[in-house]
Amino acid sequence: MHSDKNLPRRDFLSAGVSAACVAAVARVGYCSGVPAKEETKKLGVALVGLGSLSTNQIAPALQKTAHCRLAAIVTGTPEKEKKWADKYAIDSGSIYNYENFDKIASDDNVDIVYIVLPNSMHHEYTIRAAKAGKHVFCEKPMANTAQECREMIAACEAASKQLALGYRCQFTSHHLNLQSAVREKMIGELKMIEAGFGFRIGDPNQWRLKKALAGGGALMDVGIYALQACRFLTGEEPISIMAQETKTDATKFAEVDESITWMMKFPSGVDAYCSTSYNFNGLNKVVAYGSNGLAKMDPAYSYSDLQLEINGKKIELKQQDHFASELDDFATCIRENRPSKVSGYEGLKDLLAIEAIYKSIENRTSVDVQTA
Repeated sequence: MHSDKNLPRRDFLSAGVSAACVAAVARVGYCSGVPAKEETKKLGVALVGLGSLSTNQIAPALQKTAHCRLAAIVTGTPEKEKKWADKYAIDSGSIYNYENFDKIASDDNVDIVYIVLPNSMHHEYTIRAAKAGKHVFCEKPMANTAQECREMIAACEAASKQLALGYRCQFTSHHLNLQSAVREKMIGELKMIEAGFGFRIGDPNQWRLKKALAGGGALMDVGIYALQACRFLTGEEPISIMAQETKTDATKFAEVDESITWMMKFPSGVDAYCSTSYNFNGLNKVVAYGSNGLAKMDPAYSYSDLQLEINGKKIELKQQDHFASELDDFATCIRENRPSKVSGYEGLKDLLAIEAIYKSIENRTSVDVQTA
């Protein structure tokens, strides 16, 4: 990512959101709140899975988007059908369940299927949506295995449909300014990154603690944010990983990981030290250390209240709706027939690194990361 070359570096940071927009538009042709061009018809989105994320974040975001609209729902809970239909004026013909989902192929109101299901279901519903002739937007992690990711990519490519992942942080002004600060060497040469995300998980019976559904624990759910941040800032793929797991509650976390720390080596020589946990709150940061300073975000991955500091200076930026930003960008990519910067290949690369982390824990040794 690059900034406006005519804007001095010290002014770039003080320019705030406008600078982030310059960087964002340069890469994706879109910045939140500033559409690349006006479109008359919004693309219809079908939400698959009406849990907490869809209810509290995605559906409200779809009321703010410039290029998308909530057009259909897919739920296994009949009680939710009327509630959502009344609240969002959804036609009865655009309400589906998991048995009749494939009928969405004939629904002209739906252009994009947004999959917000347990991780193990991403693979199946991405493939079914692609076969139904719909573009697919999928929550992270992309799937439970790298091989499933490859099959999802292949299905969408065979159908000539776009596939993108919900890496919302790649669309915030805070993260874009952080990346630009690193890439523009405002902190000198990048030497090291620290990144971590975790929280104390509650209900011991929830799907996130079931390996068959979640694929893994804290790493798959929130550790992936730290992994993404390191790849996003370096613009490189890790070549080797050394990891270890800590488990203090063998009953609650019998099937999945509780806490993991890992170190990644990148081709440029940058080392990244990362951590994630389901056992404590407050871990929510990314710090980039350079030869002449540092840039950090804390909190870094929350839906709001992001904080960016570069070389000791707090950068004031407008908070934005992450989900509205990523969905409008995806709609723009579809209209312009160009790949999203958070395509299925981005999801695959994360899974390859995640598999290396688990393999390192199992083998108690450093592991080389496979290439996509």
